Amino acid sequence: MAFIVSSVGYAAPRRTVVASGDCTDAELSGHAKAFLSALASRPEQDTLSTSQFSDRLFPQSTKSYEDLQRQLEAAQDQFYEGRNARTLQAVDDALQQITRLPVGDARWKLYVEAQLLHGLNYRAMGKQKESDAAFRNVLRLQPEYKLDPDYFAPSVRQNFDKLRRELEQTRKVKLSVKSTLPAADVYLDGLKMGQTPLSLDAVPGSYHLTLVKGTTTSFPRHVQVHGAETPLLVDVAYEGSVSASPFPCLAVTDGNDERTLSHAIRLGGTLGVEEVIVVRLERPSSGPKWFAATVLNVEGGQKLREGGFKTQGPDAPNEALAALVDFVTTGRSPSDLVVMNANGKAPWDPPAGSRHGSVSPGGMDLSAPNLLTEGDTRPRATSSLRVASYVALGTGVAAFGGAGIVRLLAQKDMNALEKRLDNGRILSTDREALELRSALVQKSNVLNGLLIGGGAAVATGAVLYLLSPDSRTTPPVAVGFSADDSGASATVSGTF
Repeated sequence: MAFIVSSVGYAAPRRTVVASGDCTDAELSGHAKAFLSALASRPEQDTLSTSQFSDRLFPQSTKSYEDLQRQLEAAQDQFYEGRNARTLQAVDDALQQITRLPVGDARWKLYVEAQLLHGLNYRAMGKQKESDAAFRNVLRLQPEYKLDPDYFAPSVRQNFDKLRRELEQTRKVKLSVKSTLPAADVYLDGLKMGQTPLSLDAVPGSYHLTLVKGTTTSFPRHVQVHGAETPLLVDVAYEGSVSASPFPCLAVTDGNDERTLSHAIRLGGTLGVEEVIVVRLERPSSGPKWFAATVLNVEGGQKLREGGFKTQGPDAPNEALAALVDFVTTGRSPSDLVVMNANGKAPWDPPAGSRHGSVSPGGMDLSAPNLLTEGDTRPRATSSLRVASYVALGTGVAAFGGAGIVRLLAQKDMNALEKRLDNGRILSTDREALELRSALVQKSNVLNGLLIGGGAAVATGAVLYLLSPDSRTTPPVAVGFSADDSGASATVSGTF
């Protein structure tokens, strides 16, 4: 029993690997696939495969439209031959595949055909409730649909029309769909219902929802429409940036790394994993090309570690791949792995002001700046203390100045409030007086925060100043204030 508990306690976290950048880049896809293969080959690792990633976000039909059309035709023949159980199985299997087809008229046509055959088959089996439910799945989205008298008996058509009238009287739910990209097409069960922002009266129940904006498609999802109103907001921009083929990827077009990592965290939550490993190709303007990996914790939303190695061609070196896998899974740093510098700058992103960076033959990062600057024997760390002291002192002065401005604005509100008091009391019917009181409370909170923060900043600056030796050149620090009727702000700036 002790052994079992120990094994569970040290189980590897559930992970997924996703590339970021140009999702059509064959070199990026090749490196990402090789990295995932090296990671998944470790017996102790629990990693989503490419197919598992695709099935969870973009389930694809294993059959074409033509295949499913033939399957439904065969099921119809079985129905007329009285083999109802086989018909039921065949139609159920077809519906599972139909809901995975791309949305549009072709899918809706197959969906309707399958549901009508379901309705007929259930009716023949004496299951009237199930038969009516299948017919309603068509009428709830296309209430004007008419049955072909050449294929449906009069009694079936009469029941179908009865269900139509019942649905017209059914209490509807207000379904409101909005999207981060305007004018996105909204599809329910594959049928286009309009464009966002869309509001319609829907029959309560479960639907397949997909939004499409040009070539951008949201994750297909099941939605439960119930209650008085069902509001939905779909982030089509984010969901449309995710692709599963040829490798799980987040498309990046603007170079916003923070947005990419935020999207990766959201993606991990959708997939139900504990960690997301974002891999990418870094191509600096000069120097070598790098294959980098960033490990993100989904629950905490933070970056755990980041590393990479030099790469020259479409094939990643096996030894470097193994070293990178060791690093992202354990935090160990082999000699041929480059790890992010202590100052937060990776070798593929040299520190500002450095004229060049170099990398040792083993791959260790040597691009960090020298501890001593040319012509200056003062340690850079000590000089940084003096700079930090100026910044802290300037920030404290700015906070105190801001507090004074807030106090003046609060006095203005206080004077206005005193004029509206009735025997020193605020009437509950005096809305303007209540708003003034609320504004005063807010300004009081801001004032307290500025005073406390300013005091802490000045104390910190004084301590840092005393700990640092005299500097030959004092960095100029400028403190600025601005205020208007809506609030105040303070800034500190300088050349460091």
